[in-house]
Amino acid sequence: MLLACVFFAVVGILVRHISKEVHPFEIVFFRSLIILLIMLSWKGSSLRVLKVQQWRLHFARAGSGVMASLLLFSAFAVMPIADVTALTFTAPLFATIGAVLFLDETIHMRRGLGTVVGFIGAMIILRPGIGDFEAASLMALGAALGMACSVLAIKGLSRTQTSNAIVFIGALLMAPFSLIAALFYWSWPTFDQIALLSAMGVASFGIQQCVTRAFAAADATVVLPFDFSRLLFTALLGFLIFGEVPDFWTWIGGTIITVSVVYIASRESKEARKIPI
Repeated sequence: MLLACVFFAVVGILVRHISKEVHPFEIVFFRSLIILLIMLSWKGSSLRVLKVQQWRLHFARAGSGVMASLLLFSAFAVMPIADVTALTFTAPLFATIGAVLFLDETIHMRRGLGTVVGFIGAMIILRPGIGDFEAASLMALGAALGMACSVLAIKGLSRTQTSNAIVFIGALLMAPFSLIAALFYWSWPTFDQIALLSAMGVASFGIQQCVTRAFAAADATVVLPFDFSRLLFTALLGFLIFGEVPDFWTWIGGTIITVSVVYIASRESKEARKIPI
């Protein structure tokens, strides 16, 4: 999980740098394309006999993933990457609400309280009416909402599909979806830009693989606290490369969001142990 967080910070830095010359929508397309090419070269033989089920969920996952990527990369291009990162911590909170609305899950008082506290943390970062409540902040929150929808779709797909199948089909669908958006802002990248885009794609692939294996190896209550290190890594790289310094409220809000997410995961883990198998 720590390695996934490092990859996330690297992606943010690369997107911020590349977006000065290449539109974020085009960056999203190359990200999907590179992940697809990696999957084909790595698991090509086994993917040829892949049995795909639940196409609707695959399309939902791809659509929400493209939306999240377009908004996230657009926010990275204009907003301090640590602030964007802190706001993406709200994704599990959106997923909690989505699970209640679409998966008929029950939300208990403590789980609901944790969700409310998490969104209070997001408002501390945004500070509407006090700080700079700009479109970029809304894009970051929109990206978190897209991530949440993608997580819900993956949760449904994981019942019948392997992790590699989900990643491959996701990339296979996201590449053409993102290409449609990229064509409106298309410019042919130079060799140097292709090298940076490739590095960004490899790092994005690393995020997916590391997160999948982290949650497979340990409970969410063990893994989620390490996710907060994304803010540390992005803040460090943002400061070293771009001179960006997250303000006090970003750290406070990010901490509150993380605590609420870990609390919800802890409660869910305890409730799961009470259910007989």
